[in-house]
Amino acid sequence: MSIDGLLAEIRACRVCAAALPLEPRPVLQVGAAARILIVGQAPGLRAHNSGAPFTDPSGDRLRDWLGVGPETFYDPSAFALVPMGFCYPGSAPRGGDLPPRPECAPLWRPRLEPFLAGVRLRVVLGGAALKWTTGEQDLTTAAAQWRDRPEGLFVAPHPSWRNNGWLKRNPWFEAEALGRLRAQVSAALSGPSS
Repeated sequence: MSIDGLLAEIRACRVCAAALPLEPRPVLQVGAAARILIVGQAPGLRAHNSGAPFTDPSGDRLRDWLGVGPETFYDPSAFALVPMGFCYPGSAPRGGDLPPRPECAPLWRPRLEPFLAGVRLRVVLGGAALKWTTGEQDLTTAAAQWRDRPEGLFVAPHPSWRNNGWLKRNPWFEAEALGRLRAQVSAALSGPSS
């Protein structure tokens, strides 16, 4: 199957329809030549409405963290934007969004992985993405190991405003770790094609 055929299947998916607050609208970006994979959580309401990932303030923060503009970020030959859940899961009773639907990642991620063979850097955002990608449970501990992680893997909190408290409690992330992230992004984007 081609990447276009698989993306058409994903965009037609209705597996979680009964559990979602809105009509399913899978939101992701994948190109076979992508060099950087953003492993996110699930699209928010703005992303659901626009049909494009990270079209909200968290996307602005993420692009700042990465050191890239929208034209690079939304280029599928540069970035694959693949959340753990492709559809907006709804809002939580105490604010923020619900976690990604559990059906999505096991159904689609194994089928997408072969198309991501050229990825040089995986940026893992948030707890659900961390658990799936590395099996680790504690985001703060995982992110704090940024110096010890091999090139090609970077762990970060989700760039949502809801994590402003985490960023204040962990000033090393913005003061030190983001420099490494930006250097890895630059290297992944500027190297020769695979």
